[in-house]
Amino acid sequence: MRFLLDAEQRAFAASLDALLTAAGTPAVIRDWSRGDHAGGRALWSRVADAGVFALAVPEAYEGLGPRPVELAVAFVELGRHAVPGPLVETVTAAALLAGADPGTAERLLPALASGEAMATVAPEGAHALDGDAAAVRIAWAPGRIRLSPGHGPVRPSLDPARRLTPLLPGGDVLGLPTDEALTWARLTTAAQALGVGLALLDRTVGYVKQRTQFGVPVGSFQAVKHRLADAKIALEFARPLVFGAALTMEPADAAAAKAAACEAAYTTARTALHLHGAIGYTAEYGLSLWLTKARALRTAWGAPEECRALVVSATGDRRW
Repeated sequence: MRFLLDAEQRAFAASLDALLTAAGTPAVIRDWSRGDHAGGRALWSRVADAGVFALAVPEAYEGLGPRPVELAVAFVELGRHAVPGPLVETVTAAALLAGADPGTAERLLPALASGEAMATVAPEGAHALDGDAAAVRIAWAPGRIRLSPGHGPVRPSLDPARRLTPLLPGGDVLGLPTDEALTWARLTTAAQALGVGLALLDRTVGYVKQRTQFGVPVGSFQAVKHRLADAKIALEFARPLVFGAALTMEPADAAAAKAAACEAAYTTARTALHLHGAIGYTAEYGLSLWLTKARALRTAWGAPEECRALVVSATGDRRW
């Protein structure tokens, strides 16, 4: 099945790509990793001005959504440029708060839609992403959420740009359904991972065209071509699952998209590292910004085996 974006969606993706290319995201990512949020907040505001976060917020609360397909389009571009910050978590928080009492929703959702505030969400007792930058911090348990009053110390992460913090106890407790919010989290994580994988593939193809061995580009070697072809196929197989899940918003479809896209991005990251050689390991080289993100996204909001188990339980197909 082919999912083709219409002209407006393609133009939206192109405009985000141009915005993020001009923003110089590698420097923003490195500053964010050190706890300097100034550049990241400025970039966040520009992304919000493009309407990205409003796509997750209902029109009743000054948003444009919910519009999952357009949000998936946006998150592919955000992943392609490795934009830092609690992107998925802000969308997830919007999905949770849309079901809250009108007073809470009116107080918090407009700021998320406009980009004035970031949000983070984590299971109760787990570490939250970028709790030091978020204004809205939500601890999530089955059937209820808690608005945390603050955060604990920042902890290191596999991806330096993903800064982890515990959420403080206390705060208002809201009884809300959380299943739909998990679907949003997995969909946007899948789209982000797809973008990360595409960026890794593009960078690696460009590199093997320039690097020479035995007097010829290493990209001319058949073994290199096979590795890149495998990565390309994995990413292209994941793409329709991501946009298909955006159309249906079924939990099993989002889980399938998340498993496929994150595994494809991780496979592409391993290929990129292999073909770049030793330079790919260095933190100073830009490739590392995407390598670490691909690894972190693989287990965010559900490890591959957890997502596959959900697909199996929903379809009864034990061959998945």
